[in-house]
Amino acid sequence: MSEGTMQRRAQRDDQQRAERATRTGGLNRVVAAALAVPVMVLAAACSSDSDSGSGDGAQGAATASEGAASAAPTVQAAAYAALPDSCRTLSKKTLKDLVPKGGTSGKEGTSSDTAARASCSWSSLDNNGVDGSQFRWLNVSLLRFESDQAGGTGEAQARTYYAKQVKDAQSVSGAKNTKAEPLAGTGDEATVVRYDLKKKEGAFKQQTVVALVENVVVTLDYNGAGLAGDETPKADTLTTAAKKAAKEVVASVRSANGEGAGDGSGDGGDTASKSPAPSASPSKTSTAAPSKTPAESASQSAVAKS
Repeated sequence: MSEGTMQRRAQRDDQQRAERATRTGGLNRVVAAALAVPVMVLAAACSSDSDSGSGDGAQGAATASEGAASAAPTVQAAAYAALPDSCRTLSKKTLKDLVPKGGTSGKEGTSSDTAARASCSWSSLDNNGVDGSQFRWLNVSLLRFESDQAGGTGEAQARTYYAKQVKDAQSVSGAKNTKAEPLAGTGDEATVVRYDLKKKEGAFKQQTVVALVENVVVTLDYNGAGLAGDETPKADTLTTAAKKAAKEVVASVRSANGEGAGDGSGDGGDTASKSPAPSASPSKTSTAAPSKTPAESASQSAVAKS
């Protein structure tokens, strides 16, 4: 092969390699470009989804928050919105039976809100000089509970307080022969607690009746003693009287709220004449500190009058 032929073949081979290189380079660029397009589309889609998800999440959170606010539980309003005049919860006849020497005018307890808490007490001292004396003490306490978000319904709060009052009556320091029994026909639920309590003035027979009526708790304390050597009264007699009185007080509470006719009234009137107040906003709970131990109060009264 001549030198000229070899030179032309070499030139042709170089030209073919150059053309292949050009074609390969172009194809690679096309492939690279084609691959880049899905990546860009995918990145754009992810970015779009992220933005959309963020917006939807914020909107969903806001909707959930609004829904929770609108779905906040409401507490049912308490059944009773008023209390009767505590010193007019018992009839003149009942007062004459329980506190024969005390008259019908009771001593009203101090209260900043008589629609939520009220009390009245009566005392009787039948002084027979050297032959001794008969002492009686009667107290009526009323506590009404309102419904609120924190404490729940007024009825539930009243039931809790009712149980506490019964327990406290059974746990008086120094009490002897303590007995408790349910009392039917007095409110929604009632319990009678009786015990003996020895004081320096004499031997006291204590009766406590605790009654639950809707969102009101009635506590009636009645005790008696024979002072200066006089005969101690019979517990059964005092208990019977206390039960009767408690039924009257419960009837007065119902009457003050437009239910039935009031059985108890210090002046013979009807406690239903007092118009029941409209139900208050269920936001404030009625609370009251426990009263003095009944027998302690009775002893103080006895000493003051003897």
